[in-house]
Amino acid sequence: MRNLLLLFMLALVPATAWSAGGGGDMMDPEVDPHDQASLQRGAKLFANNCMACHEVSLMRYKRMADDLGMDEDLVEEYLIFKPDTQIHETMTNAMSDEDAEQWFGVPVPDLSLTARRQGPEYIYTFLNRFYVDEDSPTGYNNAVLKGTAMPHVLETLQGRQMPVYEEGHEGGTPVDFEVEEGTGRMSQAEYREATRDITNFLDYVAEPVKAERQRLGVWVLAFFAVFTVLAYFLKKEFWRDVH
Repeated sequence: MRNLLLLFMLALVPATAWSAGGGGDMMDPEVDPHDQASLQRGAKLFANNCMACHEVSLMRYKRMADDLGMDEDLVEEYLIFKPDTQIHETMTNAMSDEDAEQWFGVPVPDLSLTARRQGPEYIYTFLNRFYVDEDSPTGYNNAVLKGTAMPHVLETLQGRQMPVYEEGHEGGTPVDFEVEEGTGRMSQAEYREATRDITNFLDYVAEPVKAERQRLGVWVLAFFAVFTVLAYFLKKEFWRDVH
């Protein structure tokens, strides 16, 4: 009985507590698979800012539209940019690995399973930790992945984020960041919300059934709780006359 209770308590721990890619300096995006408005905004931001390079080839446009309550005609008009791509096809782009290596030095990763592999905290922190680095070929570096070949594609939204170093440690790992006023279209709070939306969307792409799994999981745990109680009293009844 004690072991059953322990297993039941462990099952109630949120999945994010076990996610990979965590760390003391990681930021929590508080992803929510039930926040449909956030997922829709994230899909729009991802398609318009990220899909020129990154694919999510395990997701189909139609599946996304159905899951997120998006009109298929609007998806075709505003979210599909690859020529001759239909709503039932996967979310890929026209960039080849050869072009990516020529422009960035490395192939661009498919982000379909990044949230499962490294955790949504990693993605969210990465999007918020670009900083100006004049020694970098792209003009930017990233505190999460030093020397990243990825340019800061969201710079027009966030603005120029400058690193703050400990005294005497200039050029090392920044301890804080400051966005130059007036260089971005969004405030810090708005940019954090936008990157949370992108992270939320990529978390959905990595596990499209997550919302349904969580919904059913509540009923499954409730069933086990009731079953455990019934099994306990049934056991007492069977062994009542055994000495």
